[in-house]
Amino acid sequence: MRLHKIYLFLFVLLGLSATYLAQEDDYVNDNQLRYEDYIYKPNIKTAQLHESTWEFSAPLIKFNSGEQLRLSFDDLDGDQKQYSLSVIHCDAKWNPSDLMQQEYLQGFYDLNIINFSFSINTLQKYTHYSILLPTQNMILTKSGNYIVYVYKDGDKKDLVLSRRFMVYDEKVTVVSTIQQAIGDDAQYEKQHIDFSIINSSYDITNNHVDLKVVLTQNNRWDNAVYDIKPTFNTPQKLTYSLDNTSTFNGGNEFRYFDTRSLRTYTERIQNSYKDENNKNHIELTPEENRRIKNYIFYPDFNGSFLIKNKDMNGNQDTEADYAYVHFFLPYPAPEASGNFYLLGKMSNWKLDKANKMEYDYSKKGYKCTLYLKQGYYNYMYAFLNDNTKAGDETMVEGNHWETENDYSIYVYHRQRGTYYDQLIGIRRLNSRKP
Repeated sequence: MRLHKIYLFLFVLLGLSATYLAQEDDYVNDNQLRYEDYIYKPNIKTAQLHESTWEFSAPLIKFNSGEQLRLSFDDLDGDQKQYSLSVIHCDAKWNPSDLMQQEYLQGFYDLNIINFSFSINTLQKYTHYSILLPTQNMILTKSGNYIVYVYKDGDKKDLVLSRRFMVYDEKVTVVSTIQQAIGDDAQYEKQHIDFSIINSSYDITNNHVDLKVVLTQNNRWDNAVYDIKPTFNTPQKLTYSLDNTSTFNGGNEFRYFDTRSLRTYTERIQNSYKDENNKNHIELTPEENRRIKNYIFYPDFNGSFLIKNKDMNGNQDTEADYAYVHFFLPYPAPEASGNFYLLGKMSNWKLDKANKMEYDYSKKGYKCTLYLKQGYYNYMYAFLNDNTKAGDETMVEGNHWETENDYSIYVYHRQRGTYYDQLIGIRRLNSRKP
C-alpha cells in the first residue's frame, strides 16, 4: 500500500513537471505582457520597429525632434482585424517606471492601427499592418525607455506583440574609443570600450546612484552590460576605463542567406521546392564549424535582415512571399549539456522553442526550420548550456578581435526629486570605424 502511494506521488509530480514545462514552452499563448521584444500570437510574423527613414536603424528617436518610429508586422490569417497599440515608460533596466500615463503621454493613450494592406501575388496570404509613432495625437513628453505593445479588439489582455524603443534628450556628450582587450588570449578575441561622459552644462549630483550607463552590441539586449561605474571623476567629466565589464567577445561576421528571389539559386541555397500544400521551401547548404577557422572579413548587417522580393518591382511589404527555410549544422554527436539555437534579429535575439535546433542522428547534425519572409538574412549559431541563461556564440562561430561590430552607449539619469530615468546621452560607434 505504501509503495502504491509512492508511485502515485511520483506520477502526480511528473505530471505537474510536464505541465509546467508545457506551460513554459507554450508561453507564446500567454497574455502576460513582457517588457521586451516578443510575439504572443503564432499568426504574427516579421514584426519590425525602427526609425522611420532607415530600416536598419535602432528603435531610437530624439526627443521633440519630429522623428518617428515605424512599427510593422504581418498577420498570416490574411483577414482584417482591429489592432491597437499603447506605450509604457520604463526605467534603464526595462522595468515599468512609476510614472502615470498622463505624465509621459499627451493626447490619446491608445492608437488604432488603420493602415493595412493585403498581400499580392503570394502563395502565403497575409495582411501587412504598419503605423508611425509618436503622432500629433500621441505625444511623448519624457525621454527614456519605452515599451510599445499591440493588442486586438480593444482588449489590452489580448496581446499581439511588444517592442522596445528609446527616446533620448541629449544633455551630456559621450566620447569613446574601441581597442583590443589586454591580457592572455583576450587580445585576440575581445573588444574593449573606453569612454567618457562630459557634463559641462548639466548637473549630476551623485553619479554612483543617479547615473546608469548601458552598453549594447549590434542593438542586442540579451548581452547588454549594465551598472558600469566611472573609474575617474572630475567635476565636469566622468571617465570609464580599465574595467572588464565594458569588454565584449569579438565574435565573428554573421552567416547569411539570400531568399530575395525564389526563382534562382543564390550562393547559400542548396535546394528550392514547393510542397503538396503549395508552400515554398528553401534548403540551405550544410554549415561549417568556424571555431578554429581564420578570421575573414565580409560586409554584413550585424544580425539584421532586409525584406525584399527581387522577382517583383512592386510594394515589398505586400509582394514578398514566405518560405520554410531549413538550416543544418553538421555535428558528430549531440551535446549532452545543452542545445544549439539560431540567433539573430529574425529570432528576436531569443533562445527559445521556435529557433531551437534538434539533433538528427541519421544525418549527424542539428537542424531547424523557420518560416520567414523573402529577404536577405543574417544569423549565427549559439549554444545554451543547461546550467546557464546566456548563450555562447563562439562555440561554432569562433571569436576574433577584428570582427566588425556596432556598439551603443546609453546614459540614463534620475534627477533628485523625480522617479524616472531620463535618457540624457547616447554614443554610436563601430569597431572598424571608431
